[in-house]
Amino acid sequence: MAEDDGVTLRACAEADLPAVTAIYAHAVATGRASFELDPPDLAEMGRRRAALVDGGYPYLVAERAGAVVAYAYAGAYRPRPAYRGTVETSVYVRPDQARRGLGRRLLAELIDAATQGGFRQMVAVIGDSDNAASIGLHAALGFRHVGVLRSVGWKHGTWLDTVLMQRALGPGDAAPPGS
Repeated sequence: MAEDDGVTLRACAEADLPAVTAIYAHAVATGRASFELDPPDLAEMGRRRAALVDGGYPYLVAERAGAVVAYAYAGAYRPRPAYRGTVETSVYVRPDQARRGLGRRLLAELIDAATQGGFRQMVAVIGDSDNAASIGLHAALGFRHVGVLRSVGWKHGTWLDTVLMQRALGPGDAAPPGS
């Protein structure tokens, strides 16, 4: 995979899960990007990763100085078979590494990996319409705004919106998935 500025992007290994779990736990506990209320434990994060990797979805990490500092994956947008060509993005960065371009690099690599995997559409389901960083990141990489679901999540004592963004992968809707 890619390496730049002492950062290596690579496939997530099982040994990366403690760092991934910690990054996600912080996001769940303090942020609005995830609508989970309780951080999943290491075993659950391992199950989730295994299901994605076994399903042929890309799961990546960014490593700096031997430590995992960010991660991203694409997973099924919806479980029904007709959605098989569409994936949903997830990108999380350790707080002390924010605003250093890691999310952008991971998402760009994720787009490439999903395209190589034969997926044709990528959807971002962004928690909180005030999440300017995630909205801007996705827009910078070719996602277009396709909708907002108002007040669909209750977290940290407030109603939160979900912003929907989408971009085509490879030939997009001009070809079936996997072709």
